[in-house]
Amino acid sequence: MSVCDPNNSMHSIYGTYLPKHIFTKAPSLGFDSSCDESIKALDDTFLKHHEEVAGFIIEPIVQGAGGMRIYNPSYLTKVRDLCTKYDILFIADEIATGFGHTGKMFACEWAEIKPDIMTVGKGLTGGYMSMAAMITSKNVSETISQSKLGILMHGPTFMGNPLACSVAIESLNLLEDTPWQKNVQNIEKIFTEELENAKKLPLVKDIRSIGAIGVIELKDDSYALEIQNYCVQHGVWIRPFGKLIYSIVAYTMEENDLRKIIRTMIAAIKSIKNI
Repeated sequence: MSVCDPNNSMHSIYGTYLPKHIFTKAPSLGFDSSCDESIKALDDTFLKHHEEVAGFIIEPIVQGAGGMRIYNPSYLTKVRDLCTKYDILFIADEIATGFGHTGKMFACEWAEIKPDIMTVGKGLTGGYMSMAAMITSKNVSETISQSKLGILMHGPTFMGNPLACSVAIESLNLLEDTPWQKNVQNIEKIFTEELENAKKLPLVKDIRSIGAIGVIELKDDSYALEIQNYCVQHGVWIRPFGKLIYSIVAYTMEENDLRKIIRTMIAAIKSIKNI
């Protein structure tokens, strides 16, 4: 909670109870956008604070709760270089992006970089049971193992649950045995095609998609409940996030179902009165 979006999340609730963290300029929105300003800001921040900073954490390629922001992979490449330069751990939060959601098995692969620590979850079990994991480089692992305690003294509730571990193994086996890359490419194609119909609506600020993730950003955050109710009444369950109307879908979803989801989202926006 202490490292999530400082303006639009639970950060303000927990901020006074947890160590204060340093936030830097977010990368520009857009897969092909320039990241020069954000990298300059990060370099300046590292130069000033590198002796007190233990690690840099970010959601690669897509910032989720921070606004479903899709950004240029080159940002990650340059961040990796800066973290190495200043001896700061690079932590990739792949909870939402991992296991194929962006079209790559892990979003870090878009930049061909390896983080020092990666957090995974959600897709780890295909959503059937709660389970998360932390993956580290050999250096981080050995540093923890060779410490006085010899183990990482932290873990989630029910850590190592045998049933959850079994579900994770089967889910990963299923993923490997299916043409998930082809399925995700097809999902992205449909998202791109269908979301274009929302682009010129008066209430819509932006549309964007990558892999199995499709997003409509509204100009106003006042209509989330109204849009959600409309979708539910028409057989589509979505969970808007402020002014973001989005869907992250299963790779096995039928084309007709996916098109229904997107078209219902657009119809819900069109149904808003008194814009």
